[in-house]
Amino acid sequence: MLEKITEAAPTNANLTGIAILLFTGCAGALLLLRGRREAWPLLGLLALLLFNSVLSKNFFSIVERDGAYYGTPINLLNQGSEVMLLAIGLTLVIAVRGIDLSVGSVMALSGATCVILMKEAHCGPLLAALLSLAVAGGVGLFNGALVTALNIQPIIVTLISMVGVRGVAMLITRAEPVTHTDATFAFIGNGHVGGLPFSMVLVAAVFVVAALLCRRTALGLFMEAIGDNERASRLAGVDDRRIKLWLYGFSGLCAGIAGLVAASYISTADPDRVGRLRELDAIFAAVIGGTALTGGRFYLGGTLIGALLIQTLSTTMYIQHVPSEIEPMPKAGVMLLSCLLVSEESRRRLLELLGLKRGQ
Repeated sequence: MLEKITEAAPTNANLTGIAILLFTGCAGALLLLRGRREAWPLLGLLALLLFNSVLSKNFFSIVERDGAYYGTPINLLNQGSEVMLLAIGLTLVIAVRGIDLSVGSVMALSGATCVILMKEAHCGPLLAALLSLAVAGGVGLFNGALVTALNIQPIIVTLISMVGVRGVAMLITRAEPVTHTDATFAFIGNGHVGGLPFSMVLVAAVFVVAALLCRRTALGLFMEAIGDNERASRLAGVDDRRIKLWLYGFSGLCAGIAGLVAASYISTADPDRVGRLRELDAIFAAVIGGTALTGGRFYLGGTLIGALLIQTLSTTMYIQHVPSEIEPMPKAGVMLLSCLLVSEESRRRLLELLGLKRGQ
C-alpha cells in the first residue's frame, strides 16, 4: 500500500513526540509493574518510537488542514487499522484453539465485491458495502461450519479458503485492479471524524463490541474454557461448536471491514495485492499481544498494541529507505526479539544469564 507521508512543515513536532513517548513509556511501566503481558509489546513500541525520534526529526510532526490532522503518527493509525481489524477477529478465533489463514484473501474479496457491485451492478456504496460484508461473514461461517460440523483441522480449512477465496476475487475482477471514484465509499479509508481517520472509528467500534462481548458477558469465560480444555467445557454444558462457528463468522466480518478500508484507501480493488500476507501480520499481532496460540488466554488490548508495533516497524523501514528485497530480514529480527520478550521462559533465562536471578 502506498505511504502517505505528509511533507508539510512540522508544527510542535518536539512537543508531540515528547507527549507520545511519555504516554507510551508511562503506560508500559505501569503495565509492567502490574505484571500485565501487554507491557512488553508496548515497551517494544516505545523502543521503535525512540529510534525514529533520533533518526527522523519530523517523525512526530502533525499538521492540521481543513479540520483534519495529518502526519506520520496519524498515518500509523490509519494504515495500521487493517491489521488491527484482522487481528481482533483472529484473536477470538485463536482463543478457542482455532486459526484463520483466509483473512487476507477475504479482504481482497470484500473490496473487490464492493467495487464491482458499484461499477457493474450500479449499487449504492452503502448497499454494496453491506453485501460485501455479508459475503465476508459468509466465508467465515463457511470456515467455521467445516471446522465444527466436519471436525476438519482449522489450518487445513482456512488454507484452502485462503487460496480459493482469492481465486474468486481474481475471477470477479478478471484478475485486474478495478478503480472507483465514489466519494462516499472513499470516505471509509480517507475520511476524518473529529480530525482523526474514519478507519480508526471503525477499529474502535469493532474493538468495543468485541471487548464488551468477551469481558461483560459469559462469552469470554466460555471461550477461555474451550481454549483450555474443549472436552471439559463441552461436558460442563458449553456449546463449543456454536461459539466457534460464530467466532469464525466474526473473523470473516472483521476481514471484510478491513477489505473495504483497503479498497477505499487506494481507490482500487486489487485482487492480487490487497491482503497478501496480512494474515501473518495479524497472527503476529495477536501473539505478541499475549494471546496464546494454544488457546485459552487472550488479550484484545495487547492485540491492538501488537498491530501498531508492526505498522510502526513497516513505516520505520520505509522512512529509512530499507530496500524492499532485504526488508523481511530486519522485520523478522524485530518480530523474533519481540516474541522473546513476551516469553516468560526466555526472560527468565536471560535474567539467569545476566546473574540477576538464580536458576531453579
